[in-house]
Amino acid sequence: MARPWRDAILLSAAVAGVCTSMPRRCAADPAATTARPIVFDGFFSASYGYNFNRPVSGTNQFRVFDVDDNTFKLDVVELVAQRPVAKPRDAGVRVDLTVGSSIPRVTAASGLFRDASGQAEDIDVQQAFASWIAPAGSGLRLDLGKFVTHFGYEVIQGYDGWNEEATRSFLFGYAIPFTHVGVRASYTASPKVNLMAMVVNGWDVARDNNRSKSVCAQIVVMPVGTLALTLNGMWGPERSGNDADGRTMLDAVATFKLGERTTMGINGDWGTDANAAGPGADARWSGVAGYLRLTVTPSFAVSARGEVFDDRDGARTGTAQTLREATVTPELRLTPHLLLRADARLDHSDLSVFEKDAGFAGSQPTLLFDVVATF
Repeated sequence: MARPWRDAILLSAAVAGVCTSMPRRCAADPAATTARPIVFDGFFSASYGYNFNRPVSGTNQFRVFDVDDNTFKLDVVELVAQRPVAKPRDAGVRVDLTVGSSIPRVTAASGLFRDASGQAEDIDVQQAFASWIAPAGSGLRLDLGKFVTHFGYEVIQGYDGWNEEATRSFLFGYAIPFTHVGVRASYTASPKVNLMAMVVNGWDVARDNNRSKSVCAQIVVMPVGTLALTLNGMWGPERSGNDADGRTMLDAVATFKLGERTTMGINGDWGTDANAAGPGADARWSGVAGYLRLTVTPSFAVSARGEVFDDRDGARTGTAQTLREATVTPELRLTPHLLLRADARLDHSDLSVFEKDAGFAGSQPTLLFDVVATF
C-alpha cells in the first residue's frame, strides 16, 4: 500500500541530510573549500475550474492537469534543491520534489511513485539528476538521472519556467512524453547552435518496461536574436515487453519575438507506433498549436492559444478523433513573485466525447482561475 506522505517526509529528510552534510565533508577536503552552496527554490500553484457542461462525473474530458470540475485544487508545490554547474569540471546535482493533487499524479513515471496498477499519488520526484561538465571544447554537459522532457512548446511548470496559459494543450498531454530516466549530453556548438542527445528508458518510465532503450536528439538554432528554432526526435520500443516495435516522435518548435510586447510561437508534433493499431498497422498521431502573447503593461498581459490534434487511430486518447481547442488567458502580475491567471477555453471534437449533464456533446467550455507564486 502506498504511503505518499511518509515517502515525502523521508525524501525531504534525505535531501536535507545531504544538503547539511555536504559542507562538513567539503570542509574536510582542502580541494573542495570553494564548493558552491546548495541553492533552494520553490514554486506554488493553486486553481479553481468550472465546466459549463456540468458533467455528472465531475471531471473534464481529455484534460491534462485540470481534470476536476467545480473544485479548488492545490495543483503543486515544488521544492528544488540544486548545486548548479556552469563551467568545465563543475559537478552538481538537482532534485525536484513535487506535492499536489493535480500535477504529481499525472507526471509520475511508471516504477517511481506509480504502482504496478498504474495508480499514482500526490507526490513525485519530478527531476533528480547529477551533472558534470567535461572539459571538451566549450564544455560537454552530462546529466544522469530523471529529467523533464525536452519535447514541446509547453512545460510541466516550476520555479524556473511556466506556461503562458494555465491549462495544457492536447499536444502537451497526448502527443509527447512528460519525463525520462537515463543519460543526457548537451553541448553548445556556437552562440547560435545548441545540441543535445539522450539514451533513456523511454516515455514516462523510471523502470524500463522492456529490454530496449530509446534514443533522442535535439538541435536548437537561433539565427537571429528574436527567432529560436528547436527540432526534436526520439525513437525506441515503448510498449511493455515489446522490443521489436519502435515508436517514433518528431517535434518542432519555433518562437519569434515581435518587438518588446509581442511573442509568437508554433509547435508541431508527429508520432507513429509500429503495429500499435493491429498487425501490420501503425498507429499515428499529429498536431499543431499556435501561441500569441501580448504584454500590455509590465503587470498585465494577454495570451491566446489555438490547436488541432489528430489521433486518427485512438492510440493516444483512446478514441479515434480530431480534437481542437482555443484558449484566451489574461494575466495579472501582482508582484515579481505572484501572478493571477484566468483561462477561458473551448474544446471541440468531431465526436460527441465530452460529458454534458447526463449525456454527451461535441464541445466542452471551461473557465479556470489560477494563482502562481515563486519563492
